[in-house]
Amino acid sequence: MSELWSGVITPDDERRYARAGFGHPVGMGSNPALLIIDVQYRTLGNTPKPFDEAVEDYSTACGDVGWTAVDHIAELLAFSRSAGIPVLYPHVAPKLSYDSGVLGAKVPSIMGVAAKGYEFPPEVAPLEQDIMLPKKHPSAFFGTPLISYLIGLGVDSLIITGCSTSGCVRSTVVDAFANNFRVTVPFDAVYDRSETVHKVNLFDMAQKYADVTSTSELIASLRSLGYGEKS
Repeated sequence: MSELWSGVITPDDERRYARAGFGHPVGMGSNPALLIIDVQYRTLGNTPKPFDEAVEDYSTACGDVGWTAVDHIAELLAFSRSAGIPVLYPHVAPKLSYDSGVLGAKVPSIMGVAAKGYEFPPEVAPLEQDIMLPKKHPSAFFGTPLISYLIGLGVDSLIITGCSTSGCVRSTVVDAFANNFRVTVPFDAVYDRSETVHKVNLFDMAQKYADVTSTSELIASLRSLGYGEKS
């Protein structure tokens, strides 16, 4: 997996974590669910374009890297729906004046996102049967009924995709781990505005909280567990 964080994480960094016993894979449980976090125009830009152009659409946009991830998320989404894997959409709801708080003080621009920014691109748009989870803070678990839905569905493992790798994805991964769910993060189905931050967080999650793999490897693993297209 070294190529995922090459140029950022050093061989000595990897050696230290290996020496300390971190990074063992835990695998997928018997009943996974797919989380698609904050894959809205506000984290992408209205169309695929470089970062510096995308932030002209929304200050929170990540640009091309997000749209590249959308292709992989769409692949996972299609597979999950065909295989009967539940799909949940933790997503930021429009900010109201009383939502500002510390978040508004730390990142003031996040309070002024245009209405279209909260919409989902058609490639990964939710369907009627999917579970929508509006949230106000980074973790999909904080202040939402997510864990209640997961218990009701009998879910024991989570596939976590979306934006940003270092923010809402990471905080959800940590909370999922703390709640004893097995977690898988497909590295090509999450995105961030900084490649360096993206790589560092993938490395850290892989060492402590989640299995990190590719979308294609993840789908192959799900097939090996008996998931596939319904007949």
